[in-house]
Amino acid sequence: MINTTKITKIRFEKLYRSEHDNNVKERMLLVLNVIYQKQIPAQAARDLHRSRIWASDWLKRYREEGIEGLKDRSKSGRPPDIPEQIVYQIQNELASSKQGWTTKQVKDLIVRKSGIKYHFTHIYRLMHKWGFKQKVPRKVHVNTASNEEKERFKKQPERYWTI
Repeated sequence: MINTTKITKIRFEKLYRSEHDNNVKERMLLVLNVIYQKQIPAQAARDLHRSRIWASDWLKRYREEGIEGLKDRSKSGRPPDIPEQIVYQIQNELASSKQGWTTKQVKDLIVRKSGIKYHFTHIYRLMHKWGFKQKVPRKVHVNTASNEEKERFKKQPERYWTI
């Protein structure tokens, strides 16, 4: 258990002002109100529009771990199927092309490099995560048609029949 009484109120306020993460800043404000300004935890939580359980959980983490306890921990999740080295190679190949890539082309590249098949929707997500956009066909505008095509497109005048 870390002794949190070593941090003075002035030092804690400086740390609060220098923090850039808004979530951590909110938790630090809770600690500042409860520990350094002797406010009741339930009232401090109410002032922050949070629950008492939220406040007690973060106060407990602060008492056990100090300032580092107020920061978000890394969340473990499912590891990616493609190794980082192969992802780096794929990203380099995508970046080297000036013409852009379709999701089908990226899918084929991933299968060729790693042997792993993804759905097109996930390919789109991966491209976005890597900072790329898919190549999509653009609309063909009327103004790009030739003069001959424009004349053919125009309505023909109606013919008047005489009886």
